[in-house]
Amino acid sequence: MSNRATLANAIRALTMDAVQIPNSGHPGAPMGMADIAEVLYNDFMNHNPTNPKWADRDRFIMSNGHGSMLPYSVLHLTGYDLSTDDLKAFRKLHSKTPGHPEYGYAPGIETTTGPLGQGITNAVGFALAEKVMAAQFNKDGHEIVDHNTYVFLGDGCLMEGISQEAISLAGSFGLSKLICFYDDNNISIDGNVDGWFADDTPKRFEACGWDVQSIDGHDADAIKAATEKAIASDKPSLICCKTVIGKGAPTKEGGHHVHGEALGEEEIAEARKHLPWPYAPFEIPDEVYAGWDAKEAGAAKEAAWNEKFAAYKAAYPAEAAEFERRMAGDLPADFEAQANKFIAEVNTKEESPATRVASKGALNGFAPLLPEFLGGSADLSPSNNTFNDKSVRINDDHGSASMNFAGNYISYGVREFGMSAIMNGVTLHGGLMPYGATFLMFSEYARNALRMAALMKIRTIFVYTHDSIGLGEDGPTHQCVEQIPTLRMIPNMAVWRPCDTVETAVAWKDAIKNDARPSVLIFSRQNLPFQKRDADQIANIEKGGYILKDTDGTPDVIVIATGSEVHLAMEAAEASDKKVRVVSMPSVEVFEQQDDAYKESVLPAAVTARVAVEAAIMDGWWKYVGTNGKVIGMTTFGESAPAPELFKYFGITTEAVSKAIDEVA
Repeated sequence: MSNRATLANAIRALTMDAVQIPNSGHPGAPMGMADIAEVLYNDFMNHNPTNPKWADRDRFIMSNGHGSMLPYSVLHLTGYDLSTDDLKAFRKLHSKTPGHPEYGYAPGIETTTGPLGQGITNAVGFALAEKVMAAQFNKDGHEIVDHNTYVFLGDGCLMEGISQEAISLAGSFGLSKLICFYDDNNISIDGNVDGWFADDTPKRFEACGWDVQSIDGHDADAIKAATEKAIASDKPSLICCKTVIGKGAPTKEGGHHVHGEALGEEEIAEARKHLPWPYAPFEIPDEVYAGWDAKEAGAAKEAAWNEKFAAYKAAYPAEAAEFERRMAGDLPADFEAQANKFIAEVNTKEESPATRVASKGALNGFAPLLPEFLGGSADLSPSNNTFNDKSVRINDDHGSASMNFAGNYISYGVREFGMSAIMNGVTLHGGLMPYGATFLMFSEYARNALRMAALMKIRTIFVYTHDSIGLGEDGPTHQCVEQIPTLRMIPNMAVWRPCDTVETAVAWKDAIKNDARPSVLIFSRQNLPFQKRDADQIANIEKGGYILKDTDGTPDVIVIATGSEVHLAMEAAEASDKKVRVVSMPSVEVFEQQDDAYKESVLPAAVTARVAVEAAIMDGWWKYVGTNGKVIGMTTFGESAPAPELFKYFGITTEAVSKAIDEVA
């Protein structure tokens, strides 16, 4: 049986060999944290390499994602479907081993990391989801949800501002099953961090309600003892591990070059002697594989859990079926029928509130169907209207003593970025469907978390209100002009800007149904008039763009509008002596996914006289109206004044649409 040092050196060897092939990568962190990984995986991790999606597995997140060869090496060594050839394909096109860990590529990778700070924040979401699912499903004598979330992180993660949002919330929530190992190597790309990272990290975490330990990150006994203590704690834990970056590289360890540069053939040869590791590149002796192999133990752990779940299922069959459905990510069998029934009821009511209020109405309709909803807001619940009739607060203003993790609504505080990345972690954990809200302007703080959700192809729902100059007197600091078009630029992101109660309900339905992409739902502050539709038009809303008002024969002009400007298009069409078709396009992205025949039926190529109107930067609409068309929208920042004055001042009015119709026809 191999000793611990040899098992850890297998990570170091695989790392330096894999990074050398493309001559790019980050060997420093994997080589420095190898001893920690060896103890964690061989002594503590509950996982099953033959079933990476086992519901009650421990989760591992490499927040310092540049050190991707550490998880890749460990996954290979413990028996996951990640071969030596996969390691040799490190950083190659379409390999399972991209430069940073990417969700959906290698089995066992729980989230995509690389943008520093988001991994630890995702991990807060994982740990929060575990806590909520345990509270909602566990029964006396039947603990079917009981696992830890382990995180590796580095100096860069802690320098990013989002990390403070994450650790503050984790401490406030008391997420005791969140255990983080800090790679305290004092090095970043520019060199020794003392000149730009002089924080007292232990005190920082302690101030946020964490248990903190400081150890030698190369002492296996110390690592084991600290992990045991962290598991027993009733607080989230940080284990500060003093390490040597690139440990094992005889002339480069401890320096900043080893952070992000291949070691080079000469240094690798010397490292093999220094470690020692007397084996050829990618050669792992059988006894080392045996020391790492987790397949048998993992299968036994899952089998034991399966027995527990079978007992739970016998005692609580309805709850067990619900747990299985939710962990599989399936919607209730009758969701489609019930959702359509609700949308029909909304249509019958013909109400004309602000779409942020319509959104709350939609939540009131859908929440009884979806116990997996986990809502929240970044300190704007009354304005965002996200707290619905079925909402039960997890955290209130009485502090940690009154936490109710069986609830379904979170006050995130003023932490837009943290909220968004936490929601991504909740989604990835499984069993819950998070949505979180703030003002659309503050999506800017959260933008990279939205991008990561789209990159990972996960169903996270981002809710934004106060979407334009229509918010009025708060002025240009809060009035959105470029946010809507730039959100549409994110690949694999559905952006919805509905015009009334019915489109709002359909937008929510679409966001709920689509589990391969996130959604952005954008709502108005001001009231918007209800638009009458027939059943076919309601069905076509789900196609992203549809004919809201048509004319006999071929139209002279097509007017395209979204959100609060749809009623302007409708009023101008009614007043015109031209044959005007009005197309409401609440989601450009969803419309673009339709087949060519449908898009041609809505926007026939033969009709080139076109107008688009949206209270946002106009650039994206030229695609639809052509160079001879007209776009009515914003070209500057807003101003502070009542909304009606602003729409008139900026020329976004019925009269402006009417004039444009006459000019293009």
